[in-house]
Amino acid sequence: MSALPLAGLKVLDLSTLLPGPLATLMLAEAGADVVKLERPGRGDEMRSYEPRFGEASANYAVLNRGKRAYAVDFKDPAQRDRVLALAAEADVVVEQFRPGVADRLGLGYQQVRTVNPDVIYCSITGYGPDGPHAQRAGHDLNYLAETGLLGVVTDSTGAPSLPVSVLADIAGGTYPAVVNILLALRLRDNTGEGTHLQVSMAGNLQVLAYGYFATHQAGGGWPRPGAELLTGGSPRYRVYPTADGRHVACAALEQRFWDRLVELVGLDPELRDDAGQEQAVIDALGDRFAAETAEHWRSVLDGEDVCTVVVATWDEAVAAGLVDIDAPERVATPSGDRSFPALPSPISAALRHEPDTRRYPSLADLGDASPWA
Repeated sequence: MSALPLAGLKVLDLSTLLPGPLATLMLAEAGADVVKLERPGRGDEMRSYEPRFGEASANYAVLNRGKRAYAVDFKDPAQRDRVLALAAEADVVVEQFRPGVADRLGLGYQQVRTVNPDVIYCSITGYGPDGPHAQRAGHDLNYLAETGLLGVVTDSTGAPSLPVSVLADIAGGTYPAVVNILLALRLRDNTGEGTHLQVSMAGNLQVLAYGYFATHQAGGGWPRPGAELLTGGSPRYRVYPTADGRHVACAALEQRFWDRLVELVGLDPELRDDAGQEQAVIDALGDRFAAETAEHWRSVLDGEDVCTVVVATWDEAVAAGLVDIDAPERVATPSGDRSFPALPSPISAALRHEPDTRRYPSLADLGDASPWA
């Protein structure tokens, strides 16, 4: 592709770990030139994760493909001024400090805006820029726990489970950052004005709770742990164990799917209407699934429109073509001696780089020369 949507866009990335770097990776995949600044010595903490892939971790490699990285001591006035000079040339600055830290370093929005009035400055924080929680440290699990989401699905003892992924980091941090940066760039095209974007990972989790929010606002109350339609209260939307220690994921919400499912599994006709007897139906359907192996249920359910499937292992998901570990894009070590398929991108193929091999960056000295490509 000769022209990419973000070609020529300069992004200065001051963030670490996952939310910001994944956001700037998406921008880079669409053509942006991303320069990442990291602490001297060990750099971004994610470089030290395991397993290793060359001089840094595989996690760091997949999140920082195609960027350049430089070591900067933000507390050193001379180096801080160098960063400000880079920010003066940037279209977008992304930072992930606690509220107020960038300001104290001399790299906050107002300081950057002084040298670059039309900059798009994106701050990603845990709890937002102000308020009683703003200065607290947190990770994904904390944001899920404190916003009420973690406790809506519980086991038989009433305990919540660990989430399947870092939902707040990605759904509350990365994606809102990308969406708002693109919208702000569009606004700048129309008005010539930059803006300061505030992305709160905890705050943005409300979008994931849209149904609970709507129910409450309409007078229905907040979700009861493990007792709502999608949290364990319905036999139509549950995970059931099988005889061999595997599980079946049932999501037969619509009546036509439910009618066919209970017919296939041989549920007692008196229990096929689950209204008003949900727990009895849960118990009976659980007994049916527990009586046979996962492979038996796979053979029964495959090819049927019942929205009920065996919970796959990773190997099974790859074999079924639902997990892509052979993407044509590749990430290489800084030396280029090793590479593996890159993290599949959510950016449409029509809007990103042609498949290629791009290296993750070594941590270089910033020096006096411009790092922009």
